Amino acid sequence: MTIHFTPIPTETVRAYRAGGLDANGQPPERAIAAGAGYPCRHCLDMIPQGAAMLVLAHRPFPMPQPYAEIGPIFLCADDCAAGGGPNLPAFLNSPAYILRGYGSDHRILYGTGAVTPTPDIPARAALLLSDPNVAYAHVRSASNNCFHAAINRA
Repeated sequence: MTIHFTPIPTETVRAYRAGGLDANGQPPERAIAAGAGYPCRHCLDMIPQGAAMLVLAHRPFPMPQPYAEIGPIFLCADDCAAGGGPNLPAFLNSPAYILRGYGSDHRILYGTGAVTPTPDIPARAALLLSDPNVAYAHVRSASNNCFHAAINRA
């Protein structure tokens, strides 16, 4: 099973950068990265210290519904190339993350969620996506549940 780490779509990021409202109906906040701990959900890299960034509430689902979690994310304020691909993104540098599968109805598939050591994410994602009931998976913070990236079949 070949997997693909998928960032927030470029058109969504462009809308946020242009002042489009976030999942809470607010314009993104502008800030300066005060360290190296701000992962951009578009380029899938860390926002450099001192660089402009956006902070906003994002819902990585196509529509509101009970399982469509909303949470804070960071984006590079300036243009950045969309990241993604089959390899573990470098911005996933914490010891572990939550990996969770979702059905084609965009709802959590119970029993698929697990705190996963970072080096094991690709193998765990491939296992999840080998189940035909799993449409895609999310990588989320193990401490705060923030969305980091989707994982799809390649």
